[in-house]
Amino acid sequence: MNKIALAVLVTLLVVIGINNLGEIVFHEEHLEANAYPIEVEMAAADTGAAVEEEKGPTLAALLATASAADGEKVFKKCKACHTAEEGGKNGTGPNLWGIVGRPKGSHEGFGYSDAMHAKGGNWTYEDLDHFLTKPKDFVPGTKMAFAGLKKPEDRAELIMFLHTLSNNPLPLPAVEEVADQAAGDAAEAVDAAAEAAEAEVH
Repeated sequence: MNKIALAVLVTLLVVIGINNLGEIVFHEEHLEANAYPIEVEMAAADTGAAVEEEKGPTLAALLATASAADGEKVFKKCKACHTAEEGGKNGTGPNLWGIVGRPKGSHEGFGYSDAMHAKGGNWTYEDLDHFLTKPKDFVPGTKMAFAGLKKPEDRAELIMFLHTLSNNPLPLPAVEEVADQAAGDAAEAVDAAAEAAEAEVH
């Protein structure tokens, strides 16, 4: 009986000793601050830069370097339906002389779709860019069957050519003004990303 009691006592002492040793070796200490602080502002700035990079050059910047001569080559895709000379006849599509700045659906003698009449407003450089990207997306219900021009550079060159089809061309958009607007949009995107990141941290 004495041996059994001694064995039990020794076992208890060993178990207690191991537990105490574990606490000594693996001591848990709570930190007052995070070991790896989250750089919210830097992450937000990177996000804003990525958004700005995805946007690519503005239309104003593309137009500033676009060539009307190259645009005339792109216009060959349009000649099956449109004429470009002053006083030219309408074809499947309307004559495009003076198109930039002209009210939508207004060329005399051409039968526009109800969708084009309903769109309203003048043909600005921006509207032409959107329309040429994919006509049916910009004016759902348009009669124009053209699929669109995917490359921004092709659209800018074509628009530059259309810009010349006038005796009093509409001034091109100023690159500086558009750049300032883009910078403002980027700053707003950075602020929004920073607020979102801060909300996640808290």
